[in-house]
Amino acid sequence: MPVHKKYKDMKLLKECVMPMLAIAILPLGACSVANKKTDKNQEVKKEAVLPTDREKIVQPVSAVYTSAELANGVVKGDWAIEKVNGKDAVGEKSPFLKFVPEEKRVYGNNGCNIINGSYQYNPADSTLTFGTMASTMMACGMEGITDYEINQALGEVRYYTCNLSGDDFYLTLYDSERKPVMELMHQNFQFLNGTWAVKEISGQPVDVPDMKLVIDVDEGKLHGNTGCNIINGTLETDMDAANSISFQGIAMTRMACPDPNYETQLIVAIEEATKAKQLQGNKAALLNSDNKTVLLLERTSDK
Repeated sequence: MPVHKKYKDMKLLKECVMPMLAIAILPLGACSVANKKTDKNQEVKKEAVLPTDREKIVQPVSAVYTSAELANGVVKGDWAIEKVNGKDAVGEKSPFLKFVPEEKRVYGNNGCNIINGSYQYNPADSTLTFGTMASTMMACGMEGITDYEINQALGEVRYYTCNLSGDDFYLTLYDSERKPVMELMHQNFQFLNGTWAVKEISGQPVDVPDMKLVIDVDEGKLHGNTGCNIINGTLETDMDAANSISFQGIAMTRMACPDPNYETQLIVAIEEATKAKQLQGNKAALLNSDNKTVLLLERTSDK
């Protein structure tokens, strides 16, 4: 299953998951269950759905985060939490936030527990605040950044800035005194969508016109043709680093193929890929854990 996975039935998910979870509605920064007090003049807010893991809570990947949106201060999409009050954000799980402006909601993981709640922002004065968050109640370790530290930082947020550094987008959140309390990096995989011709495998030029890969980021699927056999697999994306990916469950038909035959090299390269990088000229590179290019791809038609 891909990390970025669609809700198939929100109502069914809520009915199935909620009875199994101990739920708390936490003021940001709090570590105990808050008493819920309402009166007839208060707006009754709908409680958030709390899936058991981030595969179920992350919505479909948003459209490409453009430079124009960055300049206009748009806050949307998937962001990996990199630092909290100057400390590297390393927890039991990869902490992240996903902003969904159409819903005015934010989903994520605070390094241990699944969280979601409301948010509002105004690009005109660079203000951003979070509402009360709903959270699962798993017992959390004390190593690295704790869930409490992330909750507390979110509760302090009042302002934000966006900037581009290299190929990556960064979002910095500030408290009321304009002190940075959280730094996040945008996860953008949409450039991988589409059909790609394989031009090089581990630096070796490949001249096989029918060797193509078709990548569907939203569905988390890989299809392709080795030039002879059909391949299928799944695409998983990782919040730990920018454009960190992996391909799993690669399956292939078993037709006998004439030379030159690059099937083995292609499959090995696909399985070694840990990162995707967008290049100029309608090209993309898949890199391995040593940051070496294992596949050079060029965008092409489906034909």
